[in-house]
Amino acid sequence: MIPTVRPSPADDAARTRLLRAAGEVFAEQGFRSATVRDICARAGTNVAAVNYHFRDKESLYALVLEHALQAAVERFPPDLGVTPESTPEDRLRAFVRSLLLRLLGGGVPEWFSRLMAHEMIEPTRALDPLVERVLRPLFTRLLGIVGELLGPGADPDVARLCARSVVGQCFFYRHAQEVVRRLQPDERIDAVRIEAIASHIATFSLAGIRDSGQRLRRGA
Repeated sequence: MIPTVRPSPADDAARTRLLRAAGEVFAEQGFRSATVRDICARAGTNVAAVNYHFRDKESLYALVLEHALQAAVERFPPDLGVTPESTPEDRLRAFVRSLLLRLLGGGVPEWFSRLMAHEMIEPTRALDPLVERVLRPLFTRLLGIVGELLGPGADPDVARLCARSVVGQCFFYRHAQEVVRRLQPDERIDAVRIEAIASHIATFSLAGIRDSGQRLRRGA
């Protein structure tokens, strides 16, 4: 029997430094412009470390994306404080609150939004597995909640549009953060403000979803 070789604490520490350094460098330069040499220099490792721990730059990039997002979901899960038996209204509020905490409450590193902005402009092969393993399960959960709120026989396209509207409101506060700061320089995005924004988005969304459901039932 071949004994299992476990990574040493030094290996684990180097791997963690590489993930953090890679996230920062990829966010600053984008996947295509970032170099293994730059990443290793920032992590304080030799240039062979990426191949040793991750195989190549592309594998490292994919893992950086998934690791950061999965850690955020584990810290702020979409069922935050509710159960499957809770009302769809409460589950929607939990979903919105958890998403805003991931976006604004330290759920992801500061560099993650910049990194995802690069990925949206110039998608890489890392996007498909990220969507399938992390983002699709979250969106499927939200679609289920929205479907319950719309009621029996809801048009799947209407459900998708409603779900995207919920997500879009949340992402506005992240992607338009610098504009919001300039429009309202006295507004502080702290824990209290995040709760207020989450409550507003959920209440606003619930009203819109209910109205859409009523229109569907009337055949409008």
